[in-house]
Amino acid sequence: MQKLKLKNKIALLCIVICASSFIWLGEPTIIRIKEVFNSFTTDNIGNIYLTHNEELMKYNAAGQPLKKFSSMRYGKITFVDATNPLKILLYYKDFQQIVFLDNQLSQNSENISLENLGYEQTELVCTSFNNSFWIYNKQNNELVRFNENSQPISKTGNLKQVLQVNLKPNFMIEHNSYLYLNCPDIGVYVFDIYGTFTKIISIKNLSTFQANNNVLYFFKDHKLCSYNSLTFEETCQPQKDSLVKAQRVEKDRLFVQYNDSLKVFIH
Repeated sequence: MQKLKLKNKIALLCIVICASSFIWLGEPTIIRIKEVFNSFTTDNIGNIYLTHNEELMKYNAAGQPLKKFSSMRYGKITFVDATNPLKILLYYKDFQQIVFLDNQLSQNSENISLENLGYEQTELVCTSFNNSFWIYNKQNNELVRFNENSQPISKTGNLKQVLQVNLKPNFMIEHNSYLYLNCPDIGVYVFDIYGTFTKIISIKNLSTFQANNNVLYFFKDHKLCSYNSLTFEETCQPQKDSLVKAQRVEKDRLFVQYNDSLKVFIH
């Protein structure tokens, strides 16, 4: 058990150090995308998605522009979930609208109006497995999972009553059939696919993160960090570049956001 714990610790340390300090065997390949954007995300096959107000831009793993999607109907894009690269979720919070795009950034289905579904104060939305999706509704402090036909199939009930706490979540994502709901002043609440609360990960003051098996990766206080929810170990590496706005790790790639560009460091 001690040997396994030591191996996990070394592996985590290597991931964070290699990713954040670029200390690799040999020089990494660097791709630079010169673009002004608000936020970005990636998918598991290396594609990159940049958002700028109403526009979504897709680049391939080589940093070459592929497609663009823009709609003036719903205002600025609030959130992009590319967990499923074949069905990309866009959420427009101001208009309570969800739009799904295919891998060509084409909309092949009708948009989903959460107000029409009876959820007028939806704060957060994310993708779920099997073409479904989650929402967090502020009006009744409830998580609801919908199937691909926009029918509710799982509900948590009022979490303020269930958990006896006043939740103020700012981010959520599903990974491996677990939903991670981030509350900066408390930590990350974890629910199973049926909406049953399973545990809380006591990391505070996060704005966003990535989930990979039992490890969370996040950028906080100008540090790239990992946290193992099984061993409760947190490893961080300070950043030397003060211009870094955000970072993301995807397999052998580190994505670094600046004010006017995105750099991709490839191992």
